[in-house]
Amino acid sequence: MVPLAVENLPSLSAHELHRAIREVLQLPDIALDAFALWLVSPLLEVQLKPKHQPYKLGRQWQELLLRFTDAPDDDVAMDEPSLQFRRNVFFPKRRELQIHDKEVLRLLYEEAKGNVLASRYPCDVEDCEALGALVCRVQLGPYQPGQPTACALREKLDSFLPAHLCKRGHGLFAALRGRGAKAGTGEQGLLNAYRRVQEAAGSDGEREASLSPHYRAYLLKCHELPFYGCAFFHGEIDKPAQGFLHRGGRKPVSVAISLDGVHVIDCREKHVLLGLRFQELSWDHTSPEEEESVLWLEFDGDNEGTPVNKLLKIYSKQAELMSSLIEYCIELSQAAEPAASQEAGPTSASGSSPPPHQRPQLRRQGSVVCSRIQHLSTIDYVEEGETIKRVKPKRTTSFFSRQLSLGQGSYTVVQPADSLEQG
Repeated sequence: MVPLAVENLPSLSAHELHRAIREVLQLPDIALDAFALWLVSPLLEVQLKPKHQPYKLGRQWQELLLRFTDAPDDDVAMDEPSLQFRRNVFFPKRRELQIHDKEVLRLLYEEAKGNVLASRYPCDVEDCEALGALVCRVQLGPYQPGQPTACALREKLDSFLPAHLCKRGHGLFAALRGRGAKAGTGEQGLLNAYRRVQEAAGSDGEREASLSPHYRAYLLKCHELPFYGCAFFHGEIDKPAQGFLHRGGRKPVSVAISLDGVHVIDCREKHVLLGLRFQELSWDHTSPEEEESVLWLEFDGDNEGTPVNKLLKIYSKQAELMSSLIEYCIELSQAAEPAASQEAGPTSASGSSPPPHQRPQLRRQGSVVCSRIQHLSTIDYVEEGETIKRVKPKRTTSFFSRQLSLGQGSYTVVQPADSLEQG
């Protein structure tokens, strides 16, 4: 909690409040770009623009919930947002690598750690153990043989590993099964990873050494997760039909959107169902008065070897918010490309920035961050002239004109005609 004494609260802008928080926390100028103010509750999360007035938006919170959520009236009446100082979804990861201020790194680390422990960032068991080991190093100091023991770690296991990996008996083994995990318990794997952190750090006599390198190591590990730094939205998708004439129903999902793309995450199974860069998709949203609001994602795929368009239908009253964020992220990414290419020369020459596509640990078979197209119920189609035909090759265009219009991506099968205007 950061208490602030401010004047004229109802008309105070987010920009002015942001500045007051930076002064109290004594943060450097980079914090202006790295963090933003958010109104957050279990039902809705909104990143505020600098011109927004947090107090007034807080008073209008119930109206926002009625517009952008399906929450029952009782939950809407009881819900109250908190004002949070969190990572700016539009802050590029490449700029995060340039941060050296310890307090900024600590704030970013604490937020990322919370998202990992809450399973908002799904991670493979190996990655959970590596991240948990860094938390052990931050909270417990350098590893000392025999202390803490695996038993001692078990007492605080939920401080180091996500809850679904801390369950006893079948819960833990269910989490380990089928995800490329090595045999053994979470406690032992965490202890082994903790030991490796000490070896990597060296400096046996510096128990009071700066924690900045460990904050940075944690963030770098999180950078390998494709949904790091995303804004999250609630939604539902259709389950694949099972059995003869059996409707599959729906499953809850989180839709994670950032400057890098869109990821659809299974809330229950805690793994990615679909991950798309902006070069790989077209999108649109519909919100007819008589039907549900829907975010449509279109991407290339195949049906029994036949190239097709795949349409994923995401039911959500936040479809309009998601569509607008996708559009804005694409605009920012395109505007930032020239600047990023200019910075890439000296940065890569100095060796301070890792190759952007070097993510070997996330390529493991069965990783939670790999797309699971087979678990999706999609509409497969091709478009020929005025007619939409199912499961036929040589399609000519997309349903949607809203797509990333430049860049070399893998979304190449659909080539819009010259007469079509791209978004």
